[in-house]
Amino acid sequence: MDVRVTSDPQAFEQAVFPFLQQDPVLHTIIMSNVHERASGTAQSEDEPSYFVSVHAPDVVGVAMRTPGRGVYVGALREDLAEPIADAYADVLPRLQGVAGDRPAAHRFGRRWCELRGGAATETRGTRLHKLVELTPLTAEGGPRPMRADDLDLVAAWGEGFAAEIADQVGTDNHEWAERRLAEHTLWIWEANGEPVSMAGHRLPLYGVCRVGPVYTPPEHRRHGYAGALTSHVTANILAAGNQACLYTDLANPTSNKIYHQAGYRPVADFVDVEFS
Repeated sequence: MDVRVTSDPQAFEQAVFPFLQQDPVLHTIIMSNVHERASGTAQSEDEPSYFVSVHAPDVVGVAMRTPGRGVYVGALREDLAEPIADAYADVLPRLQGVAGDRPAAHRFGRRWCELRGGAATETRGTRLHKLVELTPLTAEGGPRPMRADDLDLVAAWGEGFAAEIADQVGTDNHEWAERRLAEHTLWIWEANGEPVSMAGHRLPLYGVCRVGPVYTPPEHRRHGYAGALTSHVTANILAAGNQACLYTDLANPTSNKIYHQAGYRPVADFVDVEFS
């Protein structure tokens, strides 16, 4: 078994995408993050990413660590978690955590703590869903594409969304909003002429679009805006000939129920594990 580490996203994409594209929904997080960096469309970063691939002799597992985040192992086989943890220990003195399939994430965590000390604690569970058959949801008002005069609002909502999911990575929300506008990948729901919710999606990659973020400010919740807007965005994705997928927080039964009503079905569960 050969474990390789690189900070070259283009070389990594070329090496591992034939393996990952066998199931582009299951591997959507790694594929989109690697592709953005390989294509030069990711936001500027002050430090390198570290990508790991396991070969036996073909690729059998991958992981990534992008600046400011923990390692992401995705749907990695559990038996590959320790050699990948060893590989990261060779290039990173510290690490805030790991995320992915529960057995692999916890095995990585145990190995990391053996090497670096500390403790590993599971802090969050997420579920990946894939659209099977769309059932449109409705609410008062209607959708429209994001406009240039929405930039400040969308940036503020992006900050609110990040705070709610405890995302501590220092993203430039205005730069993020400008990119969404340029890509035409974010929609606003208006009720009585007032913006009340937003939903976006990633650009298609190997025929898959990942929906998100979906955010409604607290004062506008419980009116069905997010569900209706998500089903509208999903319909656009399907109309363009792509598959739709999204992630939910397992601690939020409301969002899981709404997306199920829209036609999304579970694919896999993942966990976040933090290191002390």
